[in-house]
Amino acid sequence: MARTLIVEADGGSRGNPGPAGYGAVVLDPESGEALAEAAEFIGTATNNVAEYKGLVAGLRAAHALDPEASVRVRMDSKLVVEQMSGRWQIKHPDMKPLAAEARSVFPAGRVTYEWIPRAQNKHADRLANEAMDAGKRGKQWESRDSRAALATTATPARSAAARAADEAAEAAEAADAAPGAPAAGWGAPDLGPPATLVLLRHGETALTPEKRFSGSGGTDPELSAAGRRQAEAAATALAARGTIQAVVSSPLRRCRETAEAVAARLGLEVRIEEGLRETDFGAWEGLTFAEVRERFPEDLDAWLGSARVAPTGDGESFAAVARRVAVARDKLLARYAGKTVLLVTHVTPVKTLVRLALGAPPESLFRMELSAASLSAVAYFSDGNASVRLLNDTSHLR
Repeated sequence: MARTLIVEADGGSRGNPGPAGYGAVVLDPESGEALAEAAEFIGTATNNVAEYKGLVAGLRAAHALDPEASVRVRMDSKLVVEQMSGRWQIKHPDMKPLAAEARSVFPAGRVTYEWIPRAQNKHADRLANEAMDAGKRGKQWESRDSRAALATTATPARSAAARAADEAAEAAEAADAAPGAPAAGWGAPDLGPPATLVLLRHGETALTPEKRFSGSGGTDPELSAAGRRQAEAAATALAARGTIQAVVSSPLRRCRETAEAVAARLGLEVRIEEGLRETDFGAWEGLTFAEVRERFPEDLDAWLGSARVAPTGDGESFAAVARRVAVARDKLLARYAGKTVLLVTHVTPVKTLVRLALGAPPESLFRMELSAASLSAVAYFSDGNASVRLLNDTSHLR
């Protein structure tokens, strides 16, 4: 199963054209860890050419790590993002061969492009400036020169005036590339139907009203009578909407029973996805929050303070859950491209999918309410963007 990698790239020119360089970094999508860096002083060139060279270098670095990977490219150059996404024409003769080279690194369809603000592209920006600084000294950048992972609040090496010049040049090039084309955003061209994941939390079990930890390491309880009624209510509501094209469930019993109730109403089969199981809460399984606080106070405080801390015993951290949920998500999006799929799962996987779609920090998991048998939904577009469309809808239970 292909992994997903993130490439962030940038390029700059001190003069435009002038002494130029690029920087690129390959990141793990869940931990944010830098897996590879690339930077180079390229002599005299324009800002846009430097940005394209940074893109090529980032893609090649990702390919060296995993030639079978899917890649999400994030850049602060709207020109490069729009052109590589196929929405704007490439007219400049210096950029046509660079764009073709970028497209040759991975097969078509395995790379998506996303524009990000400059403030979110500091790692690649700093690498580009390190490369230009090395060029000024008559040298080439080496990995030991990298300071890009440090001081994320540091002032960019390029001055505000240089940045303004870059933006003006890019705007002029964009105007030539896409005369009369709508800007990306609310007026962006149709990207085709998104893959929509409708997220249904399972119905109640005997543990749910008592608010006990109930993960994948416990007793695997069945639905209670109330939970079965909730599953039927969800099935009625989803059948009335008529949009669900497939049903996928966590392997745990409470989810399978909920999914089977919906699938029977829709005339669909239930597929099991192991990655959708709930967190393993270790020694906390079956306990209330107050009981865990009494028995394991230090462990609980550590868990509440960091997504990387696992519950007492052989529990599973939220960071580990996020990694497997993201893998399951990517597999399902590839399988059900452009379709609407019901995922019947648990509190943590649903909140994690919403958190990842929003780009929210791990602590946001504690700031979402998610009722039994509630519905949420996230749409995923072909350019790599996601849109949260529903959260904790319980109107069908009233």
